[in-house]
Amino acid sequence: MLGRLALSAVAVVCVAHPVAAQDILVSTQAQYERAADEVEAGNTIVLADGEWRDFEIVITGEGRADAPITLRAQTPGGVILTGQSNLRIGGEHVVVSGLVFRDGYSPTGEVISFRRDSDDLARNSRVTETVIDGFSKPNRTETDYWVGIYGQNNRFDHNHLSGKTNAGVTLAVRLNTEESRENDHRIDHNYFGPRPNLGSNGGETLRIGTSHYAQFASNTTVENNVFDRTSGEVEIISSKSGGNTLRGNLFLRSRGGLTLRHGDGNLVEGNVFLGQGVDHTGGIRVINQRQTVRGNYMEGLRGTGFASALTVMNGVPNSPANRYVQVVDAEIERNTIIDSTRITLGAGADEERSAAPVDTSFASNLMSGQGEGPFIRVDADVSGIDFANNAVLSGVLDDAVADLPRADSEMVRAANGLLYPTDTALADIGVPRDMRVLQLSDVGIDWYPKPGEPAEFGSGQRIVVGEGASALLAAMAGAQDGDQIVLSPGTYEIDRTIPVAARVAVSGSPDGETVITFARPTLFELQTGGGLRLSDLTIDGAAAPDSSANAVIRTSTMPVSGNLAIEMDGVTVRNLDVNSDFDVIYFGASTLADSVRIIDSTFTDISGTVVSAASEADDQGRYNVEYLDIEGSQFRNVRGGVADVYRGGRDESTFGPHVGITGSSFVDVGEGSGASLTLHGVQRTEIARNRFESSAPIAITHTVGVPVTALSNNDFVATPEPLLTEMNYPGEPRVEMVDNTYAAEVGQ
Repeated sequence: MLGRLALSAVAVVCVAHPVAAQDILVSTQAQYERAADEVEAGNTIVLADGEWRDFEIVITGEGRADAPITLRAQTPGGVILTGQSNLRIGGEHVVVSGLVFRDGYSPTGEVISFRRDSDDLARNSRVTETVIDGFSKPNRTETDYWVGIYGQNNRFDHNHLSGKTNAGVTLAVRLNTEESRENDHRIDHNYFGPRPNLGSNGGETLRIGTSHYAQFASNTTVENNVFDRTSGEVEIISSKSGGNTLRGNLFLRSRGGLTLRHGDGNLVEGNVFLGQGVDHTGGIRVINQRQTVRGNYMEGLRGTGFASALTVMNGVPNSPANRYVQVVDAEIERNTIIDSTRITLGAGADEERSAAPVDTSFASNLMSGQGEGPFIRVDADVSGIDFANNAVLSGVLDDAVADLPRADSEMVRAANGLLYPTDTALADIGVPRDMRVLQLSDVGIDWYPKPGEPAEFGSGQRIVVGEGASALLAAMAGAQDGDQIVLSPGTYEIDRTIPVAARVAVSGSPDGETVITFARPTLFELQTGGGLRLSDLTIDGAAAPDSSANAVIRTSTMPVSGNLAIEMDGVTVRNLDVNSDFDVIYFGASTLADSVRIIDSTFTDISGTVVSAASEADDQGRYNVEYLDIEGSQFRNVRGGVADVYRGGRDESTFGPHVGITGSSFVDVGEGSGASLTLHGVQRTEIARNRFESSAPIAITHTVGVPVTALSNNDFVATPEPLLTEMNYPGEPRVEMVDNTYAAEVGQ
């Protein structure tokens, strides 16, 4: 008996029968168990089309190169694995194809594992044309891998992985045993689809090795894959081992970058990074020794710091392999960096990371920058970098590299879609003209669609609702992503909490005032898939019960998978004062909003906080909101403060939170909390052109990284000056204060 299978589920009675000489069609899990017990080299087990629920597949055996053991769907894409299902592969020369994992999650730590157990690792095996779509654990903080590759000489190709929302790497190459090192795995022609911002560490899309095994070589090849909007954290690919080749991949609108985090002697060649102006899109980060970065193309990247288009890190002197090894003997040559915000040399330099790059070649690179600030920023000594034959077309240069040669050439787009200079003197600078750019059609599966753009508020059906609570409730219950519900003038008295599990817009009528009152502690509850835009409405909380922790909008107490969005435009919120803690928007733990936008809205008599985003208080780098923007709004008699945003800890794997508050007025705000705004660990803050009157001070605490905080053109009347605190930086608070005014009393 050359094959074994372990299963967990109740079988449906059906008789297996041979389809061809060596094909065995199975229609139940029990049939599969019998077939896999007897499988031999050259046999194919065919799963009948249909839904297979709670199916833990384990297949192992001794196939041969000319006669593999095959497990496939009857029709590619026709087998849907749902509920708590997964796949484990052991043995040698095993091929799996045509499966779809959807509408569930793995009961273990991996969806697909290239090992049956720790004693039976896959060798010379392959998974191809298989889909994992949104197969995430419900709790975003619970960690798993979608794919774990162990063993030797395995291939993962032409697969589709999209929509991972919980912590953990999408695909991990594991080096935790000697048998899995120097493995020669190949990962190619896969579609890695959108991965939303995780809001904490652990959101990599692909990782090769871990810090525990940083001194070992993996010798893994990652080539010709597409990474489309894979924005889980600052590292899209994290190479934590040596001898890897990362070649010919395409990165589309993906926040973060390809990071040579640990390990020496890696090759990064011929990759294309297209940021299309998306915030925090990055390129390549170089750490460690003997790294080669050549012939890569970066365009439209907006990342800075660790997510710059090109980042060369400072290291730790005599660093262990799992910390920050000094950059030594790197070759950075013939790369093109166009229309990008930043190149950073000596990044991360501080008292610990004091070892500057040495014996490094930076040659024949073509560069052009945009935006404010230096295009090439130098944070440490760069005398150990040999600059030769480079050309800078535009952008401000740091004084340390001011002598880099400038060039002036028109750029034209070639047939491959890339920009090249027309000046023939620059022909050998930047990427070669015959560079091949991967297309979406080259990767993944032609029978499974690649995801488009998420639905925008108001992009769907327009639903006009007549006056009456029942009509509004019915419309909300049936709303789909993008739908806009338009309320007639009048008062809507809501007697239950409205669940929101789609991206829905609710607006009042231009023909008269539309008022919503509610008799429960919460009016709207955001659930998985939820998003809410309110406009031209009045929300009155006077009829709400005197319960603890009331809120107009709050996240579900059940796990919320995926990211949320909230907008309020032209909304009046009043009479939220039936208890001492009545918030407008409240985020619970393990929830993240990509954005909260409040525009031209008015808030009066609020006993709690307008935006409470401070539930991630474990100081692990997590937070509740990525972008909070408030513009042109008025706040009066808000006891708890307008915003409470918290991000604790010292983790550097994320970009947010970002807070922008402009053109708004604050009167009698923050008496109950001691702060009109509480921003702890926010990475980007702009507070401009606001008026604070008879209010508590702004409280800003910096915790980690290099936060950018600016307060400008604000009027503080009978309001204390901002309270500025640095927790881990020894100098004065890093806050730009420009043209703010102060008056001791109203009327001065």
